[in-house]
Amino acid sequence: MLSTADKDQFHETTIDGPRTRRWVLERGDCGEFNANRITRLGIEEAVAPYRRVRMQPAGSFFLACMEGEGRILLDGRWQRVTPGALCMAPPRVLNAFYAAPAKRWVFAWLRYEEPHWVRPLVGAASPVRSRDGGLELARCIAGLREEWNGQRNPKIIHHWVSLIQAFAHRAARPVQGDDRLAGLWANVEASLGELWTLERLAAKVHLSTEHLRRRCHLEMGRSPIHQVTYMRMQRAQTLLETTDDKLEVIAQLTGYSDALVFSRAFKRWIGLTPSEYRSKR
Repeated sequence: MLSTADKDQFHETTIDGPRTRRWVLERGDCGEFNANRITRLGIEEAVAPYRRVRMQPAGSFFLACMEGEGRILLDGRWQRVTPGALCMAPPRVLNAFYAAPAKRWVFAWLRYEEPHWVRPLVGAASPVRSRDGGLELARCIAGLREEWNGQRNPKIIHHWVSLIQAFAHRAARPVQGDDRLAGLWANVEASLGELWTLERLAAKVHLSTEHLRRRCHLEMGRSPIHQVTYMRMQRAQTLLETTDDKLEVIAQLTGYSDALVFSRAFKRWIGLTPSEYRSKR
C-alpha cells in the first residue's frame, strides 16, 4: 500500500516517449461505443519513459497485457503485469501504469464513461486482476483495429465491439466462484459500518482465516480485509458524490472511528482528500 507521501507525488500525467507506438479509437469516431458507454480503447507498444497517471477517471478501466512487462497501480499497490494478465479498476479511483526500463510492453486497454448514478462495470464484486481473459480481450481489440484500419465494415465493427463488451462483462462480473463468498460480501456491503475483522469474516462462511485468505486472493486478487476496505471506499465515494453528509457521518457509515481516520484512509486509496473529491463532483 502506498503511503500518503507517495500519493502526494502523483498528478495527472501522460508521457509517451519517442519510441512508444499507440493506436486509439475514440467514442466520437465510432458510434458503436455509445450504446456501451465506451469512451475510448487502444493498443500501446510502450517503452520507457512511457507513463500514465489518472487521478479520477470517469469510468471503469481494463488493461490486457499482450507482450513484455509493465507495472500498474491498482488498489493503492504496484503490481507487475505480464502476458495474459487482465487488470481492472473502478471509476474515480487513482490508477497509474508505467513501462519498465529497457523493456517493450504491449497491451490493449479499454475505458468507459460512467456517471456516478450508473452502476459501474467494475465494482465491489470485480477482481482487481484476472489470470484469464486478457488475451481474449486483447485479440478482440486487435481485431477491431484491423477492421477499422481496413475496410471498416459497419457490421463487422458492430460484432467486434459486441465481443469486447462481452469479454469485459465476463471479466468484471464473473459468475463462477464460491457462493459462500458472494453471500459474505453481500452481508458486508449491507453492514459496512460494523467492525469486520479477518476472524469475523472467516466465521461468517465457516472457513479458517487462512482458507478465506487463499480463496479471496484466488477470486478477487485481494486479501479479505483489503476487499472490505475497497467496498468502504466505493461506498464513501457514492456518499460524497450524492449527499451533503458531514465527514463524521460518512466515517460512521463506512466503518471508521472518526472523520480524521476516514480522511487519511480515503486519501491513501483515492489520491484526494474527501473534501477535494467532493469539490469535483
